[in-house]
Amino acid sequence: MTDLIPDLRTPTAPEGTGRVHSGMAVSRTDGRAKVTGAAHYAAEIPAPDLAYGVVVSGTVARGHIKAIDTEAARGVPGVIDVITHENRPKMRGNDLAYKDMTAPGGSPFRPLFSSRVFWSGQPVALVVAETFEAARHAASLVRVTYDIEEHDTNLLATLNRAYKPRPMKAGFTPPGSKGDADQAFATAPVKIEAEYYNAVEHHNPMEMFASTVVYGEDGHLTIYDKTQSSQNSRWYVSHVFGLSKNKVTVRNPYVGGAFGSGLRPQYQLPLAVMGALKLKRSVRVVLTRRQMFSFGHRPETWHKIKLAADRDGKLQAVWHEAIQETSRLEDYVEVVVNWSGQLYACDNIHLGYQLVEQDRATPIDMRAPGAAHGVHALEVAMDELAYELRMDPLAFRLKNYAEHNHLEDKPFSSKELRQCYRLGAERFGWKDRPVEPRSMRDGDELVGWGMATGIWDSLVMIARVSAVLHADGRLVVSSAASDIGTGTYTVMAMIAAERLGLPLERVTFQLGDSTLPLAPVEGGSSHVTTVGGGVAGACDKLKATLLKLAQKAPAFKGLKLKDVEFNDGRIHPHGQPEQGILLSDLLAQAGRERIEEKYLMTPQMLKQRKFSRAVHSAVFVEVRVNERLGMVRVTRAVSAVAAGRIINAKTAASQVSGAVVWGISQALHEETFTDHRLGRFMNHNYAEYHVAVNKDIPAIEVIFADEEDRIVSKQLGAKGVGEIGIVGVAAAVANAVFHATGKRLRTTPITPDKVLLGDHEVPVGK
Repeated sequence: MTDLIPDLRTPTAPEGTGRVHSGMAVSRTDGRAKVTGAAHYAAEIPAPDLAYGVVVSGTVARGHIKAIDTEAARGVPGVIDVITHENRPKMRGNDLAYKDMTAPGGSPFRPLFSSRVFWSGQPVALVVAETFEAARHAASLVRVTYDIEEHDTNLLATLNRAYKPRPMKAGFTPPGSKGDADQAFATAPVKIEAEYYNAVEHHNPMEMFASTVVYGEDGHLTIYDKTQSSQNSRWYVSHVFGLSKNKVTVRNPYVGGAFGSGLRPQYQLPLAVMGALKLKRSVRVVLTRRQMFSFGHRPETWHKIKLAADRDGKLQAVWHEAIQETSRLEDYVEVVVNWSGQLYACDNIHLGYQLVEQDRATPIDMRAPGAAHGVHALEVAMDELAYELRMDPLAFRLKNYAEHNHLEDKPFSSKELRQCYRLGAERFGWKDRPVEPRSMRDGDELVGWGMATGIWDSLVMIARVSAVLHADGRLVVSSAASDIGTGTYTVMAMIAAERLGLPLERVTFQLGDSTLPLAPVEGGSSHVTTVGGGVAGACDKLKATLLKLAQKAPAFKGLKLKDVEFNDGRIHPHGQPEQGILLSDLLAQAGRERIEEKYLMTPQMLKQRKFSRAVHSAVFVEVRVNERLGMVRVTRAVSAVAAGRIINAKTAASQVSGAVVWGISQALHEETFTDHRLGRFMNHNYAEYHVAVNKDIPAIEVIFADEEDRIVSKQLGAKGVGEIGIVGVAAAVANAVFHATGKRLRTTPITPDKVLLGDHEVPVGK
C-alpha cells in the first residue's frame, strides 16, 4: 500500500482548523471539494478510450426472453456491440446462493445471466457505443419479445401465501416470544387490535448509480463505482467473473447519497465489467432516474398488532406480526417486529414475521431497515392504547419503561431514553398539550402534537486500520471505509487528531479504495464504532512507539503512556509542556522517515453478548391540518437522541436532522405505486414520486443526551446516529394528525385523500 493515495481521496481540513476534541462541531474536511466540483464521482472519472453503455430495460413482470432483435441498434453509427444473455462474457452461476454472499447477505442479482425475467424493468441488454448519445439512441431500437407468464405484485391480496423465511441473510435474528400473549390479551380490561400498512419506498439518492471500468494494458480493472463498500464490489466482481482479486481495484472516494441502496452492488456494475471484458477497453454505465426504480426498495409491509393493559396502564400483552414482500430470487428479510419485544416492559410477548414472494426485484435495506416500518406500527398502536386508557402518551410510555430487554432478559449496555423523553418534552413544551383531540386550532387549520419512541441496534463490526506518522509531522490514517455523505472523512480525522494531539489539518484519512485495509460496508450506523475504534487503536499503538523513542531523553525515563500527553504535535510529561519534544524531531533523531502501526478492530463479543445494545430517541412533532383540503403540514419537530459519546456535533446533528426530514417524507409523501395489471412501478420519476421539499420541512431541533457506552465501543464510548433519526418520526406525525383531527390513520403515507376520508382501514385483499 502506498503512503499517499491520489488526491481524489485525501481531503484535509483547511489550515488553521487547529486542535479538536470529541463533541466539537467541525465542518466537513471534504466540504470544499464537493461544493467546488473538485470531488469526482463514479460517472465523472476521465478514462482514455472510454466507451459508453446504456441499459435496455425489460417490459414484462415475469416470463422468458423469446428473442432479441438488435439489428437496428447495431446499425447506428458509433455502436460497438449489443450485449445480451446470449453473447455476454462468462459468469459464474447463481446456484452458490447463500454461500455466495456480499453484504447484506444473500445472492445478488446477476444481469443477463439467462433468458429468465423476474420483474418489470429488469435489464435485458446493454448497448455499448463510442458516445453516450449513440448508445442511448440504439438502446431505444432494441426489440425484445417474451413468453409471458402470469405475475403477482399485490402483497395485500396474497397474505394467505405467507411463509417463514428460508436461509436468512447475515445479521437477521428470527423473532422470539415470551409468556402467553394471547391469553393475557383475552383477559386484559383495556386493549386495542388493528392492522397497519407501509407502502413501497425507493431510495432515490441524488447521484444515480454509475460504474466506470478503466481497462488496463495488463487487463487489470480499476473500477470507480457508486457503492457503500469498495471491497464489497470488488468481492462481487471477482467472484462473478472468476477474476483474481489482484486483477480488480474498486474505488468510491465520493458517494452522492445511498441510504442502503449501495450496500449491494447494483446491476450497472456487472454490466460495465461485461463491456470492458468483452471489448477490452474502458466502459462507463450510468443508470437513468427511471432505472433507479428498477432494483431494490424498502419492502411493502403489512402488520397486525394487539396491545393490552390493566386499568392503571401497565402493559399486559404485546402481539405483533408482520408480512413483507420478497422476490422469487431469494428471501429478503428485515428485523421488523423484534423491536416490539425490546421497547417496553411486558411479560407476555408474541412476535411473528413472514414473507410473500412477488414478481419484483429483491428489496434492499433502506435507512433503518425494518425499524422504520416496525416501530411505526408499534408506536401508533401505543398511542391508540394510551387514548383507550385516557393517559398522556408520554406518561403511558414512561409507565412501561423497560429497564432491561424483557424479551431477551438482558440489561442494556447503556440507555438514556428517560433523558431523551425529558429533554425532548421540555424543549417541545409537551406539558402544555391538551389531551383531547381537536382541542387546538389556528385559523382554518387544526393543530396536533404527537410523539413516538425510536430504537436501533448499536453495531460493531471488524475493520483494519493503518496509521502512518511522517517525518514532517503529517499523519495519514487509512481504511477501506466509505463516506456516503455521513462525514466519515471528518470524524475519522478528528479521532486521530485528538488521539495524537495534532491539528486537524495535519491529519488525512484515506478511504474509498479496495486496496486499503479491510473495512465493512458503510451501513447500519456502524462506521464510527468500527472504523473509528480502529483509528483510535492504531493511534494508541503509534503513541506507544513514540513514547519508546522519547524515553531516550532524560525527562521521559521510566514514564508510561498514562504519564505523558500529546499536544500540538508534541509529547510531554503530564503538566510539563516545557519538556515537550516535537514528534517530527523524535523521528529525525531516530533516523526514521515514517512510523506505521496497524490495528485490527474486533467487537468485544464475549462481553457484548451479555447486553442488549441499542440507541434510543424520543421524537415530538407538531402538525397543522386543513381538513377541507386534507393537507397536513409539519410545523415543528424535536428529536432527542441517546447515541453514546458524540464525536462531531455538527455532522451528527446533520445525520439526525436529515433522517427526520426523511421520516416526515415517509409519513406524508413517499409511495411507489404499482399497476398490478402490468406488475410495474408507475411513478418512476421525481415528478410523480413525491418527496418532501424545503417548504414541507420546519426547523428541526436535535438534542443529544449525555451518554457513554464502553460496552459497544471500548475505545470511544460512541454509538451510531445515522439510522436512529428516522425511526419513530412517521409514527409521531401520524399520532399528531390524530391529536389534531381525531382521525386514526394507520398507513403510510398519510395523503390528503386519507385525511378527507377519515379512519383508513388497511385495504387487505384489494
